[in-house]
Amino acid sequence: MITGVHAIVFNSDADGTRALFRDALGLPFVDAGGGWLIFALPPAEIAAHPADEAPHVKLYLMCNDVHEEARRLKAKGVELTRPISDESFGLVTAIALPGGSELGLYQPTHPSPLGE
Repeated sequence: MITGVHAIVFNSDADGTRALFRDALGLPFVDAGGGWLIFALPPAEIAAHPADEAPHVKLYLMCNDVHEEARRLKAKGVELTRPISDESFGLVTAIALPGGSELGLYQPTHPSPLGE
């Protein structure tokens, strides 16, 4: 029985990424020992899409109002790596993570199994 999802972000600035998750995103966390923080995420959904390029996995945080969330994050010093765009599944942008990677952020416009 699957009971949840454990996602891992690998990059060159794990401490900075943990600080962003803790301070800017305000995610609840536990210290698993020695300052190794593990963050709780809201309920999740997963989808499978056909790939026109090499197979890969993407991680997006979902929100109810991407414009408001973008304003809130920018006020906390978080950089967005691309402008908000209207895609077939929702309004999309991305958050710059310390270490050079990014984390998708979107407001879905599709039906959700989460009932929201």
